[in-house]
Amino acid sequence: MEICEAELARDKRAVINKCVNRDGKNAPPMVIQACTELLDRNILERYDRFYLFVNRAVAYFAAGDKQHALDDYNTAVQLAPKNAKPYYNRGVFYAAQTDVDAALRDFDTALSIDPKLISALRQRAIIRLTQKNFSEARADYSEALRLQPKTAALWSERGYVCILLRDYAGAVNDEAEAIRLEPKLARAYFLRGAAFGDLGDSPNALSDIKTAVGLDPSLDRYISSKGKTATLSLPPF
Repeated sequence: MEICEAELARDKRAVINKCVNRDGKNAPPMVIQACTELLDRNILERYDRFYLFVNRAVAYFAAGDKQHALDDYNTAVQLAPKNAKPYYNRGVFYAAQTDVDAALRDFDTALSIDPKLISALRQRAIIRLTQKNFSEARADYSEALRLQPKTAALWSERGYVCILLRDYAGAVNDEAEAIRLEPKLARAYFLRGAAFGDLGDSPNALSDIKTAVGLDPSLDRYISSKGKTATLSLPPF
């Protein structure tokens, strides 16, 4: 009996591993096939099955099959209504379809279940940013940073929002922290340079912009010059 159970567990793990597209090693059709095989064999508990539906939904979406992806996300939510992950994943799906109202509902639900789900806070902040709800976007980033203060990208993204709110001193501070955590983060130098420029600090603005372009030459496209005057535009978020 123990040998049979061990073989079943080993077999199950092998199929589950194929259900996750790690670093692009498993093509969507392989993920779909593996998840479908395991679901058809019905050897997982009801609650655990949501995991397979989520992963198959991701694969369906990657393959361009949006309807089957949404069907699987809906099933995952039904199977695990008190788990934040299916709501978060479905929210990402809705956001990709620019259905921001549905995406926000799912991110709100995910965060009501798990208030520490940083990925949902970040995704909600991005949507609020596109809606020009800058204050609430910054609030989401602030909460994410309270939970995970050592992530440079979060500091830089909040700094971006600070610029939109015309809180240039706040932007300088946020980008400085992003740079401290990740000294080669070109975008943070560029954004801090923009904030310094808006504060009238030309020497520091010029220094940061030069550093940013040195690290990432593609940022040069957001600089326009006319005579001795340079104008910056913010890179896409």
